Amino acid sequence: MKTALITGASGGIGSAIARKLAGDGYFVILHYHRNPDAELLAQQLHGTAIRADLENVSEIEAMIANALRQAGHVDVLINNAGISLSGLLMDISPDVRKKIFSVNILSAMECARLVLPDMIHRKSGNIINISSMWGQVGASCEVDYSATKAAMIGFTKALAQEVAPSQIRVNCVAPGVIRTGMLNCYNAETLQNLAEETPLGRLGTPEDVANVVGFLCSPASDFITGQILGVNGGFVI
Repeated sequence: MKTALITGASGGIGSAIARKLAGDGYFVILHYHRNPDAELLAQQLHGTAIRADLENVSEIEAMIANALRQAGHVDVLINNAGISLSGLLMDISPDVRKKIFSVNILSAMECARLVLPDMIHRKSGNIINISSMWGQVGASCEVDYSATKAAMIGFTKALAQEVAPSQIRVNCVAPGVIRTGMLNCYNAETLQNLAEETPLGRLGTPEDVANVVGFLCSPASDFITGQILGVNGGFVI
């Protein structure tokens, strides 16, 4: 059975990805930090859950070691964990900036670093990074978030070239406005405006993103690497 490790699996997109891949026959390993709902979801999906603080490299190392110990190998790594913060650049403290970068991009690089030796040994592997449309074009009052998501895109393209000779694929999904808890800070009028700004006329769902991740995990995408797939309803083209 193939194994998928999903970081940030207690959130809306992460849990939808976990459900999709479990339905496709994967043994899913759900990472979480503070939300223990991942433990219940893992039980429902016949997978397992591992807690780790992605700001702490030693906890990332322990998480990957635990995943490899339980599953024997990780066929797919999905770097989904992320935090967002709205505010002017000059109002974001250095400590908060460090936290955003640690969780959104540095942890993804560490997870990849730690799963790659086994993938290279087996000449097989798949890494999928979750970025954002703001990583493609930037967003006012979300400078730090946009910067980390842009870094995720650069990371994807560079690593895809580096590991392709070992038959490891690396791709990126860039969601648009998706109905998850990250939108709870917006009122109904703002959400309606965002839906109207989206050419397809609606907000995205976590399942919209999960379906694209499922495609990238399937044999149908075997010749795709280093690509950025936008899931944004036409918001960014």
